[in-house]
Amino acid sequence: MQESPKYWKGIEELENSPEFVKTALTEFADFLPVKEAHGSSDATVAPRRDFLKLMGFGLAAATLASCETPVRKAIPYLNKPEEVDPGIANWYASTYFNGADYNSVLVKTREGRPIKLEGNPESPITRGGLSARAQASVLDLYDSGRLQHFAIKGQKTETDRVDQEIRTKLAAVTGRIAIVSPTIISPSTKKVIAEFASRYPNTEHVMYDANSSSALLQANGGVLPAYDFSKADVIVSLGADFLGTWLSPIEFAPQYITNRKVSSEKRSMSRHFQFEPYFSLTGANADVRVPVKPSEMGAVALALYNEVVGGGATSSFNSPQLKKAAAELKAARGKSLVVSGSNDLAVQTLVAAINQALGNVGTSIDLTKPSLVRQGDDAKMLRLINDMNAGTVGAVIFYHANPVYNHPLADKVKTGIAKVPISISFNDRLDETGSLCYYACPDHNYLESWNDYEPKRGYLSLAQPVISPLFATRQAQDSLLTWAGNPQSYYNYLRANWRGVLSGDFQKAWDTAVHDGVALGSMLPAAAAPIANPYSIDQAISAITSAPKGSGVELALYEKVSVGTGSRADANNPWLQELPDPISKATWGNYVAVPRDMAIANKWEQGDVLKVTANGKSIELPVLVQPGQPKGSVSIAIGYGREKAGRVGDGVGANTYPLAVIRNNAIGYFTNVTLEKTDARSPIAQTQTHHTIMDRKPVVQESTLAQYIRNPKEVTEYDKVATPDGLEKPNKVSLWQDYEYKNHHWGMVIDLNSCIGCGACVLGCQVENNVAVVGKQEVINRREMHWLRIDRYYSSDHHKDEFETKGKLATYRAMEDPSENPSVIYQPMLCQHCNHAPCETVCPVLATTHSSEGLNQMTYNRCVGTRYCANNCPYKVRRFNWFSYYSNEKFENVNGHMFTDLGRMVLNPDVTVRARGVMEKCSFCVQRIQLGKLEAKKQKRRPKDGEVVTACAQSCPTQAIVFGDLRDPNSRVSQITRREDGERGFHVLDAINVQPNITYLTKIRNVEEVRNA
Repeated sequence: MQESPKYWKGIEELENSPEFVKTALTEFADFLPVKEAHGSSDATVAPRRDFLKLMGFGLAAATLASCETPVRKAIPYLNKPEEVDPGIANWYASTYFNGADYNSVLVKTREGRPIKLEGNPESPITRGGLSARAQASVLDLYDSGRLQHFAIKGQKTETDRVDQEIRTKLAAVTGRIAIVSPTIISPSTKKVIAEFASRYPNTEHVMYDANSSSALLQANGGVLPAYDFSKADVIVSLGADFLGTWLSPIEFAPQYITNRKVSSEKRSMSRHFQFEPYFSLTGANADVRVPVKPSEMGAVALALYNEVVGGGATSSFNSPQLKKAAAELKAARGKSLVVSGSNDLAVQTLVAAINQALGNVGTSIDLTKPSLVRQGDDAKMLRLINDMNAGTVGAVIFYHANPVYNHPLADKVKTGIAKVPISISFNDRLDETGSLCYYACPDHNYLESWNDYEPKRGYLSLAQPVISPLFATRQAQDSLLTWAGNPQSYYNYLRANWRGVLSGDFQKAWDTAVHDGVALGSMLPAAAAPIANPYSIDQAISAITSAPKGSGVELALYEKVSVGTGSRADANNPWLQELPDPISKATWGNYVAVPRDMAIANKWEQGDVLKVTANGKSIELPVLVQPGQPKGSVSIAIGYGREKAGRVGDGVGANTYPLAVIRNNAIGYFTNVTLEKTDARSPIAQTQTHHTIMDRKPVVQESTLAQYIRNPKEVTEYDKVATPDGLEKPNKVSLWQDYEYKNHHWGMVIDLNSCIGCGACVLGCQVENNVAVVGKQEVINRREMHWLRIDRYYSSDHHKDEFETKGKLATYRAMEDPSENPSVIYQPMLCQHCNHAPCETVCPVLATTHSSEGLNQMTYNRCVGTRYCANNCPYKVRRFNWFSYYSNEKFENVNGHMFTDLGRMVLNPDVTVRARGVMEKCSFCVQRIQLGKLEAKKQKRRPKDGEVVTACAQSCPTQAIVFGDLRDPNSRVSQITRREDGERGFHVLDAINVQPNITYLTKIRNVEEVRNA
């Protein structure tokens, strides 16, 4: 009889195995009594108890909170930290800031390791919301691509040697010392830089932003206006994607939705006009969207100025939508808002004048408590680049800045660094810029650091370490203090700086601020006098009218919701790379978005690779046919094409920063381009390739505000059948025996009026439930694993009533084509947890069953992978796990982080990591439900409404998703369901009578007329 292979080893074999002995000898010699015979490979190791201590230790030493005593030697987890209870989560308030993406967060740790971020409801700015990038940032902590030590010329070097050499060279430097960074909103960090500058008086701090708002700052006296969209009844945006990437979207989204929510008690909405050169997330949510060529955006601003203020030169842009927008702005004086995403000073000057004329300053615009999230100075950065090349810069320090990648003059930056005698990088990896620097002094991850932030004057927040530094890195502020000769730690420096803000008992106030994560007060000096705008109104008008007109094809560059500007670790984060774009639903790379008529005229098909040339630079990218793209123009996302981001991000897409231009000492994000088709093809990985609902109204529903005011019971269509007495009644015939829920009945309401399609819920679900990343090819193969998707539907100009004239097949094909400038509706789609679930009837092994609380459950170790349930699911929300994505070598670069033990530290231990060959889907975060019930049971009561919240609902910045117990008459979900029954509440595919536990609310648009499509 043949002996079967043996896969498991006993402790007796492991404790004396050569592999274990070698590891113990090299890694744990300081505390394990391991002895090696000289000249022999024989070795004796510790008794089994020491072996078990070592194995139990694992990675635990690295996960002790860094505010505790530093780890000097390995301690078995039998001696656990006092605040850590195995199986119980700890929460810490902290702050995430990257670029302009500010989020006050709560960090969930298990056994000392951060595994999840949630929004901090105590924050008056973000109000508990959380962006997709902030959600995914917890994975960056465990990125093995981070630089793990100090280095000289890329070679590992002792920290003391680096410090000594840098201090010596800085003391003898001739010429300026430049500290280059993106916007810094930390008052204490700026004070550290000032102290460094006092030690080296020739120091200059240069801030630049990869997606610059330099012109907006100049046009408003050197400050960034604080906008409040909740105080605007009419909003006009000129290319500002304020719900996606512009300035502070997590702050703006709940403000915006405040005036967009409707109910039987509130039947009014704001009106939103969007004029833009590419299809943005904000444009998708607008009531009126007008595509505009990039070169015409200045003319739009001038035309609006003429209509609202008057007296300007004639504009070349004229449209009825703009006249309508201007009329409504004037009718809503003091309750309106005009914003622009342009980095053209002339445009921003006119926009500021329009807001002044409308009386918006002091209501929807606050200049006394300005925003601080964008402080970059394009002109200052350009001067530095020229000075570096001229040899007048003696030292340059890059602090989270990567201009060799993300500046239009990257080639000059590269040559400039070579001419600077001392170059230092604080970047967390040897990226495009850091790899060219002589010294690498990597900064801690923000979850390993103390810091403070002031995103808006008068509003403070703190960051605290929630884990010990995983590598031999050092916080950048500590490095600057060391080189400035200050022996104080940055933690003590930070506390001392806060003594001037917190009143009363400092220790008590400090503990409260650390606990809450936020505080009121300012650490900034008194507001300086406004800086004069270099442009007058006449000069701005002249600059716009005299600007060269666009010719040929124009290119607009924009920032995506997922990878943003591609800075720091975002580009190397697989969760962000696989997050579908809200408009194109594309993942893993950028593309050339072209209008349909251009594609037809040039015989381009989606996936054809084009050579895009501008400013003497060329890149190659595939074509994506994009409805709503302005005619005569194309658009491409920035943030891709990294060369030294890490194994996940390297080579994904193409770098578009070299295609940007410098105009009037500012970075311009549009230019003329030439497009040339190559012989190559590159398929685009989209999670959705059908674009309209083809008149299938029970899927998603919308109506107008006028109709809702007239009769709210007519905005939603319900499937009904005729009865013999001539009445119409809902079709509720069923072969099922209905369930009786005696204790809890969990349900969800999703308000389509509040869903903006940002994708935060998708990332929240993925992080909470250990949802695998599959990579570009698997997405192309339709094997993505997201439990929650956001379906994006375009409107169509064709409808079923064309059957008679066009014929059935031709009409169906036409109905699939989106409108030239379509309206958009978003619908989060997840397991509907049907009371009459079709999946449950076909599973041959009872892997999917119905719980006594209304949940459609999955028992993974029963599933044998027949996929009958997926075939029988009308919502197509069940995912089949084709591979073990975390361990299959085929996906090592895709799942680069979690392919290592370090990366797996991010996994949620309360949720099973599924193996290949099983079906998985949304569970309504059953682990959270059980935890909430357990906590309530310990207090001998029922769970209160709001104590049990799914990850998707918790992540949503607009509270579009409401979860709770339908059996609780006082719960929000129960109240909304009752209130909206017969008005806006509907079930998807209600006609098949599967009785979902998710209710959707019909989308209402504030337009004169709309047709379901």
